[in-house]
Amino acid sequence: MSKYPEASFIKSANAREQFVADAGAEVAVAGRSNAGKSSAINVIVNRRQFARTSKTPGRTQLVNFFSLREGRRLVDLPGYGFARVSDRVREHWGELLSDYFQERRSLGGLLLVVDIRRRLQDYDRQMMAFAEEVDLPIHILLTKSDKLKRGQAATALLEVRREIGDRAGVQLFSAHSRQGEDEARAVLEKMLEASA
Repeated sequence: MSKYPEASFIKSANAREQFVADAGAEVAVAGRSNAGKSSAINVIVNRRQFARTSKTPGRTQLVNFFSLREGRRLVDLPGYGFARVSDRVREHWGELLSDYFQERRSLGGLLLVVDIRRRLQDYDRQMMAFAEEVDLPIHILLTKSDKLKRGQAATALLEVRREIGDRAGVQLFSAHSRQGEDEARAVLEKMLEASA
């Protein structure tokens, strides 16, 4: 059963004026296309198709607001990488995300979804920079950990931890095997409550 039985989609925004009211507490989820962001959200919320998964990576092109319960939200940010979009659209996303991180008082943290096989990419470092500018806690989900042997996954985890030091928490995560779901949910709750 879902830990968030009242969870529901609120709205999508393509401009800062369209963001939901800046009250309560929210946590942002970001990740490159194809990192498994929608699947990770679905597992954490424990609702199938809550955040729609797509065979075509890069479908999240808007800032999507979801209610988890009264006054608590999850915000799905645009992911790109494989997304075939123009430079102008990419520039718009950059401005939109910058506005989002700079202006949201209710924002309590960033869950960064990273494909364990790709390690940290430029997009991930950019998201971390956005969050660090406003002193937000960051937690990295190394997704698709089931695709690697246990030793390889442990090595990848160590490498990412070595690169980021104490700038963020890091964990192994698999939407397929549900590895790490409780830890990820606990981090989400901690971020929400700290921001409230």
